[in-house]
Amino acid sequence: MKSTVYFYQMQPAKVRSELLRMLPISLFVVAFGAAFGLAAVQKGLAPLEALLMSTLVFAGASQFAAIDMWGAQVSVIPVIVVVFAINSRHLLMGASLYPMLKDVSPAKRYGMLLVLTDANWAVSAQDYQSGKRNLEVILGGGLMLWLAWIIGTWMGVYFGGLLQNPKSLDMVLGCFLLSMALGGKKNPRILVA
Repeated sequence: MKSTVYFYQMQPAKVRSELLRMLPISLFVVAFGAAFGLAAVQKGLAPLEALLMSTLVFAGASQFAAIDMWGAQVSVIPVIVVVFAINSRHLLMGASLYPMLKDVSPAKRYGMLLVLTDANWAVSAQDYQSGKRNLEVILGGGLMLWLAWIIGTWMGVYFGGLLQNPKSLDMVLGCFLLSMALGGKKNPRILVA
């Protein structure tokens, strides 16, 4: 018996639409990125190093953890272990998306997963529970959040010194999580989490 594989085709207009859909959340990401940029410069990273890290790594919590461990002598193995532990949730998020991704060619699948974040995963998972297959939010939303992270890092690197109290940015993550919980379906389990 011969099996036929049908590959999922991305719709460019929907990718752009999902990019714009993530715009409100990206404002929180800009603020969080600014906090990272400021922390990176304060820990001794050159502006270009901080920007390259945000562009190539794109893993907010892991980047903060790596910066916290940064110093004159950086122990690479502990940094790798901490970063892996923090990002291991992406293994579960990616696995949960498999039913939607199984018809996507491996190159496109892994390309999309490069910009997978908690936010675009949550939106995609909510859409899937509603019966919609929305891979465009992973790509379009992920690109929006990646650009917001880079812009935020740039702002923090070059303008972070203007903040009187950088600790005031601590509320950004809480606001982000609250917006994720209150957006979409009002499921009691989501609100409790």
